[in-house]
Amino acid sequence: MRQLSWILSGLARILCPKRGREPKAEGGSEAAAEMARDAKKNEMILEKSGTVCGKRSNCFVAVCSMRGEKGVNQDCTIVWEEFGCEKDLIFCGVFDGHGSWGHHVAKQVRKALPSLLLCKWQETLASASTDTCKTIGHFEIWKESYLRACAAVDGELRLSRGLDSFNSGTTALTIIKQGELMVIANVGDSRAILATKADDGHLVPIQLTVDLKPNLQQEVERITRCNGLVFCLQDEPGVHRVWLPDGETPGLAMSRAFGDYCLKGFGLISVPEVSQRRITCRDQFVVLATDGVWDVVSNQEAVEIVSSTKDRCKSAKRLVKYAVRAWKHKRRGVAVDDCSAICLFFDSYRPPPPCVEAAHRA
Repeated sequence: MRQLSWILSGLARILCPKRGREPKAEGGSEAAAEMARDAKKNEMILEKSGTVCGKRSNCFVAVCSMRGEKGVNQDCTIVWEEFGCEKDLIFCGVFDGHGSWGHHVAKQVRKALPSLLLCKWQETLASASTDTCKTIGHFEIWKESYLRACAAVDGELRLSRGLDSFNSGTTALTIIKQGELMVIANVGDSRAILATKADDGHLVPIQLTVDLKPNLQQEVERITRCNGLVFCLQDEPGVHRVWLPDGETPGLAMSRAFGDYCLKGFGLISVPEVSQRRITCRDQFVVLATDGVWDVVSNQEAVEIVSSTKDRCKSAKRLVKYAVRAWKHKRRGVAVDDCSAICLFFDSYRPPPPCVEAAHRA
């Protein structure tokens, strides 16, 4: 019964984002978009490096994104506190664009996905009968909402006249946390890890996502079934890419992405892998990062770097700076990739005054 109450109250919040306001006639899409505008106005959304003190969600978030040596930074991030007007709900995401329009595509997906997710969440709730609501859980609702939202985002991108996403695209890794429930949705090769305490008290990483690379069995089978090709170039051993049947273009190093419509008929998809995790007292924090970080930093290294940072405000920045240095000595002669990370801690944190001021200036 408590679960049913949560579902119905969530639906009411989407339809009536402000107290005393009647449901809008134009439906959930406009209501969700208006909710995003209100959240930005009230500084509940962070879209740059900085920190979020989630007092009501009892968590703390540090964010950092650094441009590499390939031109404009094609990574972008988002943290939305009180997502969907739920006081204990927080939404985090990292997006990694590629191609000449990749930075534009990444920012467009960052803008569209949260609002469409709220809209599809509303639709999923509304379409479920009362009896169904009693039997399905929070995760099933969010999973269905994610699948619908990602399909809608990719459909909107295809029709967008202002973006050339035929040969450009983006990954998207997002997490929703409400209470002890975490829902993780991944499109592409960014990665999320969880730092948890082992029996001996040491922090160890648990990888929450799979890097969706073209050489994974389920991915390569789908791609080849659709007449796409997967192979490595001679000067890039171990780097599997997706190619058109002619084997000449475009050489995409991931098997799922938004955009990249030149490959959408040849096995590339934008369907997210959606999973859940129940947070326990042993779990300390989550790190979401783009492949620029994970190409040169191991899961264990990331946990050690973040956990050893005395001031949590600097945890994401310290991890990203470590990755940039690692690129320069591990991948000499190779241009440093854009590196972005979000560190989501599962308990509140009162940063020292200098950190508060720095976050305000960011």
